[in-house]
Amino acid sequence: MVILITGASHAGKTILAQKMLEKYKYPYLSIDHLKMGLIRSGNTNLTPYDDDKLTNYLWPIVREIIKTTIENKQNLIIEGCYIPYSWRCDFDEGYLSNIRFICLVMTEAFIHNNYNEIVKHQNDIESRLEDNLNIDELIKDNKEVQLGFSNAKELITYINDNYEKIINELI
Repeated sequence: MVILITGASHAGKTILAQKMLEKYKYPYLSIDHLKMGLIRSGNTNLTPYDDDKLTNYLWPIVREIIKTTIENKQNLIIEGCYIPYSWRCDFDEGYLSNIRFICLVMTEAFIHNNYNEIVKHQNDIESRLEDNLNIDELIKDNKEVQLGFSNAKELITYINDNYEKIINELI
């Protein structure tokens, strides 16, 4: 089984992956770690700010990791934002039946009502270097992810109220 977790910035992808690792004892791969390994090693000229280009660059690698994991009947949690909206098109039903997809999006009301808590917890699992969290950018990012995955007919988990309860229901 591959658990594929994506969503908007700061929505809780990494914390969900960590909680699933602790519960299921499945290893997990952070696409951000893969990204930074490739950037720091000089294997790409892309930067951490080239989001669209990074999705196109990283997804073929992640896609083949998913296929290999399923073919080997292994379990893996993969989390990150570099998953294209059309990701399902890259897999036949044999693979899709072994992928659990989770997309996290915070509602605008949740962001407004909990902005200080979001900022407070942004480094709970990973240290974010130079991350000046802007409420307007956070709202914009969540709306873009929501629109993209909604248009792709994907199920979205909306964080609109009790964050802990919603995350714990996904585990």
